[in-house]
Amino acid sequence: MRKKVTERDNFAFLAVALVLLLSSAAVVDQFASGNWQRLVQAATIVTLAIAVWSLKNERAWYRTGIGFLVAIVVVAVLGQALDRVGLEFAHLGILLGFFTLTAWIAARQVLFTGPIDRNKILGAICIYLLLGLIWAVLYAMIALFTPTAFNGPAALPLYEIFPDYVYFSFVSLTTLGFGDITPVAPVTRFLVYAEALVGQFYLAILVASLVGVRISGQHPNSP
Repeated sequence: MRKKVTERDNFAFLAVALVLLLSSAAVVDQFASGNWQRLVQAATIVTLAIAVWSLKNERAWYRTGIGFLVAIVVVAVLGQALDRVGLEFAHLGILLGFFTLTAWIAARQVLFTGPIDRNKILGAICIYLLLGLIWAVLYAMIALFTPTAFNGPAALPLYEIFPDYVYFSFVSLTTLGFGDITPVAPVTRFLVYAEALVGQFYLAILVASLVGVRISGQHPNSP
């Protein structure tokens, strides 16, 4: 793993990994629960760290196969410890900070380093997925603070209901709006339409612009 993930292919690795992890979360939510969901969430964090945070540190211990597994277990145990002592809000705050900083670091690589290539276009898509995760954490934080902020999710432990907010976040980001989960509080309504606006403008402006720059770069003689 250490030799494969570089600045030339890190977002390709991350895009595939995020899709697999999000689908794994759905499978676990369907057929299992509890610590399995924690492991999927921990795997998402460690994967982001490998693909985005550790590019400048080729010797990071979690870039090896065994280190990857150990890092997942460590992150899952830390999350469980925070939840057990009643620090779910702090747990979500750490996740929010991590996802936000990861999106910022990824955006810097996509927008401010070298020419636009396929890896950077995939990076823009990965940032789009990170936006969905960031909003999911915001929704979970509000629901934890105000249980009546949403209609739909049951009052379950955080690690069991978090996939519901991930689902709701991506439904809002893509403006599907099925209506099975609905915002009730004014703050959650604002966040929902703000996410929908950000999602649409992001695809229409940033991703489309990057693809256009990539295509024009392949045809330098075009008018």
